[in-house]
Amino acid sequence: MVLEIYRVTQAFPKEERYAMTDQMRRAATSIPLNIAEGYAKKGSQKEFKRFLSMARGSSAEVNVLLDLSKDLGYISEAEYERLKTENAEVGKMLTGLIQRIGEESNISSV
Repeated sequence: MVLEIYRVTQAFPKEERYAMTDQMRRAATSIPLNIAEGYAKKGSQKEFKRFLSMARGSSAEVNVLLDLSKDLGYISEAEYERLKTENAEVGKMLTGLIQRIGEESNISSV
């Protein structure tokens, strides 16, 4: 998804280079970076969950930026639908992983 965000934002107006383009790219990139950082600290389930929650927050940020991009005419309806669907899938995977870690934490504390 990050690569697609980079590709799509290349066509944004130049005046958005340091505003929406940069923000959308940082939010999209933040998702896998938080997953990786949390996984590296996997010794603590609580810490891993915290990083996954931050990744989910970045996914929500991407959603808002996609809405704005469509409303401003920076992306087509087709691109919007494709990226929203892809981002929703990322969000579902993160939510599932967070729930699974929570269940494992409950089991290990019994």
